[in-house]
Parts: sequence; structure tokens; C-alpha cells
Amino acid sequence: MTQQGAALQTYNNELVKCIEELCSKREELNRQIQQEEQEKARLQHDIAVLTEKLSRVNESLAQRLTARDTFDRTIAETEAAYMKILESSQTLLSVLKKEAGNLSKATEPRAKDHRP
Repeated sequence: MTQQGAALQTYNNELVKCIEELCSKREELNRQIQQEEQEKARLQHDIAVLTEKLSRVNESLAQRLTARDTFDRTIAETEAAYMKILESSQTLLSVLKKEAGNLSKATEPRAKDHRP
């Protein structure tokens, strides 16, 4: 019976050793899980912060794009009006020169007709 008792003690010792190894591996796995849960929480926080920042940037960008469109429209309208002013000025100058020419002719002394 002592041989059986010794074998049983050996099996018991191996069983305890295996259980201790499994517990040790479980503890290591649990430590890794906790680290990954902390990393997950940090990443979720970073995502929330970046999402909020992205939202603010998108809002600012939309406002700036609207302002740029307003600038573009104002510039185009101003340039068109300026071109009309230039055309009108050119027309006015042409008319003024023509009238000045007519006035010059009207005020020139006439040469008398000399008939021999």
C-alpha cells in the first residue's frame, strides 16, 4: 500500500503543480486583459476628443467656405460693375472728343471767299 500511497502522493503533487501553473497563467492573462482594457479606455477617450475636435474643425471650415464664396461673389460683382464703368468712361470720352472737335470747328474763324 505504501507504493500506492507514494504514487497517489506523486499524482497529488503533480496535480497541485499543474493547478498552480494554470493559476499563474491565468493571473498573467488577467494582467494582460487589464492592460488592454486600459489601452481600450485610453483609445476611446482619444477618439471622443478627436471626434469633438473634428466636429469643431468641420464647423469652422464650413463657415470659412461660406465666407470665401461671399468674397468670390462680391469680387465678381465688383469687377463686372467696374468693367461697366470703364466702358461708360470710354464711351463718354469718345463722345466728349467728338463734341470738342465739333465745337472747335464751329469756333474757327472762317476764311473769306476771295474771288478775283
